[in-house]
Amino acid sequence: MTLPTTKPKQSLKPGERVLFGVFGAFLVLAVIGYIVLETVRSHMKEPMFTSRNSFDATVEGLRGSKLFREANCTACHRAMRNGTNNGIVLDGIGSRRNLEWIENFLRRPELTYGTPTMDHAPGKEAGYTITLPSADIHDIAVFLSELKAEQGSSMAREPPPESSGFIDSMVKLWAPQGWKDKYQDIRTKPPGQDGRTTEKAPPP
Repeated sequence: MTLPTTKPKQSLKPGERVLFGVFGAFLVLAVIGYIVLETVRSHMKEPMFTSRNSFDATVEGLRGSKLFREANCTACHRAMRNGTNNGIVLDGIGSRRNLEWIENFLRRPELTYGTPTMDHAPGKEAGYTITLPSADIHDIAVFLSELKAEQGSSMAREPPPESSGFIDSMVKLWAPQGWKDKYQDIRTKPPGQDGRTTEKAPPP
């Protein structure tokens, strides 16, 4: 009886060795960069990134915050650094939408939004929100309306008040001419005006 012979191990081809070498180099650099970043961050006296979001808590808002978590809204949305990014991040939503709009959306999502939603319509994953008690919907809406964002933060509707070379260059490079004719830079508008003409605010 003869035993099966095993094939000798093949060495990596030159192209494979180069590929693994490049991958290994990137991995080592990533680890070194992470260690350096964490070392610098741990010795900083102030936070590396300043939070530009805030929560103006009221009694209704605090109750709404509790209901927001109990209703499992955090399964899709993040608010106050709580939850996931599967859906729209709601930090700062109160700077983009008012209480009335948010409450109307929770009660009649697609009618308020003006177009079909991904998962808030009846029968969809988050369609249960329209069945919540009226008082709960109101308090959740109050909570969300109290999530504010400073002007210029990533969650704010308005860009930074000061001039930004990066924003100016991106607008000059990518914005269609029709936009430039129709909209005015709100940084040049008097306080209280948003620089838009007859267009409604964009969805969050």
